Amino acid sequence: MKCDNIIRYMRNFMQEAILEAQKAADIGEVPVGAVIVKDDKIIGRGHNMTETGKDPTRHAEMEAIRQATLAIGYSRLYGCEMYVTCEPCSMCAGAMILARIKKVIIGTDDPKTGACGSVLNLLQENGLNHQVEIERGIMAEECGEMMTAFFRRLRKSKSEEDIR
Repeated sequence: MKCDNIIRYMRNFMQEAILEAQKAADIGEVPVGAVIVKDDKIIGRGHNMTETGKDPTRHAEMEAIRQATLAIGYSRLYGCEMYVTCEPCSMCAGAMILARIKKVIIGTDDPKTGACGSVLNLLQENGLNHQVEIERGIMAEECGEMMTAFFRRLRKSKSEEDIR
């Protein structure tokens, strides 16, 4: 079992990812947020911007990777951890491998597109030249509820449109 200090440490950074997810929700995006940590300091942040930016690659993880690589001035994020509210898709998992992220800490699973163990596990594919450690379930309830509430509102809004 993890000591309380490690759990508290991880929860602090996941809370920052949740704040990013809330930024996405506030602009009508799927509420996913991510932060990248190096040496106990956040060097990259991101939230979903796919609809706002009209770009399917503007996922929270991709935004955080872009910001982190700019912050350190290098394309490899050696020794970095990513905290993300929802399990990354295959695109984001691939980018994490290319960026050499050390570890990903995932809030809630994505049973439809998750590429870190739910649908497939790209991050720990033996045939690839880099594997990423995975930690699951940090603040899972809070992260999952954000997603559930978002899609519940979306379905309700669509059904109200259908009535009109």
